[in-house]
Amino acid sequence: MASYNNVDVIVVNWNAGHQLHNCMVSIQKNGMPYVVNTIVVDNGSTDGSAETIQNDQNITVIHSETNLGFGKACNLGAQQAKSNYLLFLNPDAALYSETLTNALAFMQDPINQNIGICGVQLVDESGHISKSCSRFPTSTSFVLHALGLDRVFPKLSHFMTEWNHKETREVDQVIGAFFLVRRELFTALNGFDERFFVYFEEVDFSLRASQLGWNSAYLAQAQAFHAGGGTSNQVKARRLFYLLRSRILFAFKHFSLIGAGMVLLSTLFIEPVSRSILALFRHSWSTFKETWSCYAMLWQWLPSWVLKGCTR
Repeated sequence: MASYNNVDVIVVNWNAGHQLHNCMVSIQKNGMPYVVNTIVVDNGSTDGSAETIQNDQNITVIHSETNLGFGKACNLGAQQAKSNYLLFLNPDAALYSETLTNALAFMQDPINQNIGICGVQLVDESGHISKSCSRFPTSTSFVLHALGLDRVFPKLSHFMTEWNHKETREVDQVIGAFFLVRRELFTALNGFDERFFVYFEEVDFSLRASQLGWNSAYLAQAQAFHAGGGTSNQVKARRLFYLLRSRILFAFKHFSLIGAGMVLLSTLFIEPVSRSILALFRHSWSTFKETWSCYAMLWQWLPSWVLKGCTR
């Protein structure tokens, strides 16, 4: 029987290269004595990254021939987990020596028994603190983002970029790069909603947790490394397509029909213009082309979603 402070780490890998190896090394070095097992779900990688950790001790590698998407891969990995805590960790992230000690101590404090999800302070290669927390999005915040107004007035955005992230506090949502979850909550929610191929799966999870009475917390006393962007930087146009598609799906799942319609229309007709203007203002022809490549994919997907309900 696993002790209460044991954790299983679930890492979804897609062509993460050396980042996956570094992540595994950090878990083996800094995860003891808490980590019972590390489960790597390889989403059809072609760079050989999963093979480099195949025979490492206490690592279970699940190979998928295709890219299942982040949420579905997380759920697959969680099926193999037995501990009382599940840590969903990005392959471009790494644990420090006190990361789990502090995070698990926080979660086990009786005063925090209503905290179902915990994130930690994420720092990059330069030691800068990432802005990793968000408010739950609304139809208005999505429309303002499509207009680009949240770049001028950060407090209008659901991203908490106006906050320095230097103190511990309860928040609506923490980023999925380091996502520590109580197993009982994960079971109660039946895991991540697999309709979200990538992006917004942790937002949806956190919102559903909140609706059940669980809170999320950002812990500034614990730190972890996160490079940011990760392997999604390899396919920027497709990354933007996945982001916008998941936004639309999130809106129609959680907002009123009018609110969701506002998000759909602003995403389809306003945002490509605002993104294009910003790209041209910055003299970034590559960003301009990526924007319209993304929208070609989005418009191609729309009929299958409207007519057949295809979300992937």
